[in-house]
Amino acid sequence: MVADTAAPAARLAKPSWKDPRLLVGVLLVLAAVAGTVALVSGADKSVDVYVARDTIVVGQPLTPDSFDRVGVRLGDADGKYVRAGAQLPENAVAVRMVPKGELVARSSVGGVDGLDRKPASLSVTEPLPRQVVVGAHVDVWVALPDDRNGYQKPELMLPGVEVAELDSAATALGTGKTTQLMVLVSDAQMPRILGALANKARVSVVWNAAAAQ
Repeated sequence: MVADTAAPAARLAKPSWKDPRLLVGVLLVLAAVAGTVALVSGADKSVDVYVARDTIVVGQPLTPDSFDRVGVRLGDADGKYVRAGAQLPENAVAVRMVPKGELVARSSVGGVDGLDRKPASLSVTEPLPRQVVVGAHVDVWVALPDDRNGYQKPELMLPGVEVAELDSAATALGTGKTTQLMVLVSDAQMPRILGALANKARVSVVWNAAAAQ
């Protein structure tokens, strides 16, 4: 009679809490849950920041009444915008235009000494393109008077300047409209445009889409 030499069938061992593989698995699950909770909590975190109550133009004095509050999730952009209730600088003004309803960036708020452009007033009798609105960029062409009661060839005097204010009104004769623009001009550009206006130059404004890029 031949003896049965087959090995006994292997039996599964009952898992033990002392098994390091089981402990590693539990730790991995806990880490995944904690990461998910942290991600969801971070996504739901919002802060109150200022938005412009109305369009804010360069040089405009700023107070808390200039803004509304809104809760937003800024993520990596946190710190780039003015928190609601934050202390504004003394005699704060806008150094950049902020359209109505937009978040107020910290870089838009400063003092008068931080203004690198100043508003210059222009009167234009020609119709303006519909794209010329507050915040748009325009080229200002100027034609100086000649000695024959006409005008010299126009020259580009202010390329790509920003429109800070816009106002249209009927002329005194009621036959047309004069548009009054405030454009932001650097100190270096200011003498030429003021000299041209003092000499009753004719001013034309052309929309410059590329300047805003």
